[in-house]
Amino acid sequence: MFQQEEYDVIVVGAGHAGCEAAAAAANMGSKVLLVTMNMNTIAQMSCNPAMGGVAKGQIVREVDALGGQSGIITDKTMIQFRMLNRSKGPAMWSPRAQSDRMRFAEEWRMTLEQTLNVDFWQEAVTGIVVENGTAVGVKTQLGIEFRGKSVVLTNGTFLNGLIHIGEKQFGGGRAAEKGSTGITEQLKQLGFEAGRMKTGTPPRVDGRSLDYSKMEEQAGDETPSKFSYLDTPALVKQRPCYITYTNAEVHEILKEGFEKSPMFQGRIKGLGPRYCPSVEDKINRFADKDRHQIFVEPEGWSTVEVYVNGFSSSLPEDVQYRALRKIAGFENAKMFRPGYAIEYDFFPPTQLNLTLETKLVQNLYFAGQINGTTGYEEAACQGLMAGINAHNKVHGKEPFVLKRSEAYIGVLIDDLVNKGTDEPYRMFTSRAEHRLLLRQDNADLRLTPLGYALGLASEERMSLVREKEEQTAAVAKLLKTHAVEPQEINDWLTEIGSATIHEKTRVVNLLRRPGVDLAALARVLPGLTLALAPYRPDALEQAEILVKYEAYLEKEHQQAARVQELENFTIRGRLDYKAMPALSHEAREKLLKIQPETLGQASRISGVSPADVSVLMVYLGR
Repeated sequence: MFQQEEYDVIVVGAGHAGCEAAAAAANMGSKVLLVTMNMNTIAQMSCNPAMGGVAKGQIVREVDALGGQSGIITDKTMIQFRMLNRSKGPAMWSPRAQSDRMRFAEEWRMTLEQTLNVDFWQEAVTGIVVENGTAVGVKTQLGIEFRGKSVVLTNGTFLNGLIHIGEKQFGGGRAAEKGSTGITEQLKQLGFEAGRMKTGTPPRVDGRSLDYSKMEEQAGDETPSKFSYLDTPALVKQRPCYITYTNAEVHEILKEGFEKSPMFQGRIKGLGPRYCPSVEDKINRFADKDRHQIFVEPEGWSTVEVYVNGFSSSLPEDVQYRALRKIAGFENAKMFRPGYAIEYDFFPPTQLNLTLETKLVQNLYFAGQINGTTGYEEAACQGLMAGINAHNKVHGKEPFVLKRSEAYIGVLIDDLVNKGTDEPYRMFTSRAEHRLLLRQDNADLRLTPLGYALGLASEERMSLVREKEEQTAAVAKLLKTHAVEPQEINDWLTEIGSATIHEKTRVVNLLRRPGVDLAALARVLPGLTLALAPYRPDALEQAEILVKYEAYLEKEHQQAARVQELENFTIRGRLDYKAMPALSHEAREKLLKIQPETLGQASRISGVSPADVSVLMVYLGR
């Protein structure tokens, strides 16, 4: 009826997951329809105006390395950049950017509008068209039916969304936006299991009413980096953030509202994010703490709106306002809008395959908060993978699945599908057993060749990776061959409290010492500085990490290879686990539900023990 008779991929929802899904499928050659309830809120940063952070920054780098857009758009619109955890090892370094909220959304929309093969439709989707167990389109509120070979649902917090502020509650998927109805009810009829989750957001205030002199300034890095591996604009100037604290008086005022709290009074049924609790939850759970950090974050270059990070709340608006004004620097604060909690439907992700295609309905994919995750980055990477796999499926190509040893994206999806989640899932470095291999600095080396083979990463990206690989190898060789005389380095070694050398020593041996880095060595060794001058900064960083942690990296690779042996043992077809009495009862139940595709996947299912895996090996004739 409109635009196209049939699309290859229909994406429902234009948040971070939906945008990446639409862009990926379209850039790979699929005809894509992106359906959103509001064209003006495409890629809206519903919560804090920032991308990246611990483990999340690694995910953004991985999305970029594969050919996704989030890293590029963040670089174009950020107002501050910080590399977190620099005092720790490189596996923990995590990039984070403060973004201009309005520019971020605008840049995403412009990017999608300039992407060939993407059509748009503004309206609510009320159902999926399913024929013979396969998704073949969507129905809208106006009764329009769009036909497609695959459907990707990225509904965020909109499915039967319910907003809570004190004793008030009203339907909505986000402040001032209505929720989405119909989809949950249809999916339940099709046999899907659904649940409820909760998230929240803090008040926004007028930055002109704050006294920043009473707060601690949090500046960006002196030499800011970026997310994308492409030649995106460098950040020349930055806006500072600030830190302040709650206090006993703030806590007492907040406690006055507990009797009207929807969380404490049981009106909110869904579980909220464990690692991002509301301020009232923090006061209740950590009663021994007399203060909590508040991060004061500007929402953009020009706007005066400020995000009060750490003060998420669903208490009555007057309680929030009175408590805010007792925080140092907020004595005269003017509130733009109060914080609120929102409940929404999600679908336990154990109902998905590793491609994010549902097990019950073919060619139907779920990505983002519909799978029980929280965070822009987690949503974006799921959208990217769903878009890739939807494209591959309708064009008769092989599924694309990342291993746990290949990417944080692989860890996230594997966790969701095999373990499920009953609370909003957030990525941490501790979730990745091979995190030394999955660093933010090498995402391009790990994943760009895969994205290039898919037809998603460009030739330009692949050329940059080849150049980086060549330069890294050359620098690593130089570090292992360039030698230093005692008189060149001993004064400096004494100064930093490191043992002096008594004979000519190779740079690599000095570099492996605690507290010694390549930049410091180059400052005291003019010959080394000259030798390293022709090489790119990212190649120097990569080579330094490779030679400094060579033994640890080799051990990690060996462990990953042993795990891969189980991954290579495929379980073909649906097995009757009920007929395997040697399996534990819980293992039979979980294996029947998830139907793992490999022994490795089976071994990671919660409730499946090593003994159960041994039983499977025997049964399968290993």
